[in-house]
Amino acid sequence: MTNRLTRGKAFAAVAAIGALSVTLAACSSSTSSTATSSAAAVASSAAAVASSAAAPASSAAAPASSAAAGGSAAASGGPVAVSLITKDSTNPFFVAMQKGAQKAGTENGVDVTIASGKAEGDDAGQITAIENAIAQGQKGILITPMSVNVNSAIKKARDAGLYVIALDTPTDPPDVVDITFATDNCVAGEAIGQWTAGKLNGAKATIAQLVIFNDRVVSVDYCRANGFLKGLGVTVPDPKNMTSAAKTGTYTTGKGGDYEIVCVEATGANQDGGQKGMENCLAKNPDINVVYTINEPTAFGADAALKAAGKTPGKDVYVVSVDGGLAGVQAVKDGGIQATSQQYPLKMAEEGIKAIKTIADGGAPPAPTSADGTFFDTGVTLCTQDPQTTVTAAPQKDAQYCIDNAWG
Repeated sequence: MTNRLTRGKAFAAVAAIGALSVTLAACSSSTSSTATSSAAAVASSAAAVASSAAAPASSAAAPASSAAAGGSAAASGGPVAVSLITKDSTNPFFVAMQKGAQKAGTENGVDVTIASGKAEGDDAGQITAIENAIAQGQKGILITPMSVNVNSAIKKARDAGLYVIALDTPTDPPDVVDITFATDNCVAGEAIGQWTAGKLNGAKATIAQLVIFNDRVVSVDYCRANGFLKGLGVTVPDPKNMTSAAKTGTYTTGKGGDYEIVCVEATGANQDGGQKGMENCLAKNPDINVVYTINEPTAFGADAALKAAGKTPGKDVYVVSVDGGLAGVQAVKDGGIQATSQQYPLKMAEEGIKAIKTIADGGAPPAPTSADGTFFDTGVTLCTQDPQTTVTAAPQKDAQYCIDNAWG
């Protein structure tokens, strides 16, 4: 650890000269990046995060000033500089994470640069942001890794002395980063699967699975989707393959019963994709009565498609999800989503910022807290108005509790 940070200081001295030109070149690439480069910018209103996400082009000059700040801080012993690199800057989950990082930066004397890809799937945007952090001589990176395609860039950052923490989405393999701060996504999926089995009470499960991708391997994607099947009591031969489970068979949780997986549709984890994916699934089988969604924006899209098809969520079909954002748990209260696993992105970001600051100040690195010793578990709660005795993976709370503890 100490050696890597020492190497980072040496690297920063060389990189500071070229940091400005490197960053300006990056601004014309495919990255959609928002940045705050000083304590004043970090302390700006939370609305600035959302507005920068809506108009990424306007932030083109920001990384250049951030590069200068990061380089001078490294040289003068000033504030520690850290980058938070999310998958995009529009998903409410990532916007909340950005706000959490900025708040923690203000409280802990850390300069936080916010960067992201343009959208889910923009590996190149994340890679450029990683390279910028290296060139600026920053102390560390917090990243929600897009896919295995960013692994090499992360390794380059660690070799340059930066401490790298994955947030929310574990890397594959886990040791690509120094540590991961995340919800146990497998447990989050398992909890909603167990809940679904309880509600079915032995009835056939005719399932639509709305995932993120069908062209790349992402741990959060397969862990939630296959966790859901595992919770339902469906055998999953390959936990990293979202199509390895048999399309038909029996589930065993609760009373157990027959199941059929109608579709596994890629949605991009957004509302439009969720609606289109649900429409595709209903075209294959209009009798779908269980809908798993990767996140709540996807669930909102699915809900619109279901209602257009004359189905009532909670009566004709059970919609389950993962996220626990304010809009999502309000939908649980209102009946559009029947159960969702709440996670805590602000905690992930805040703990990550504090960890890198501690290390930069000569303190000890964080230790894993998960049962398998691979990540720092930031917790999960199942939010539902209709708790089921079949749920053992996570504590169950009503919608109001989850609203009171929601992000977004």
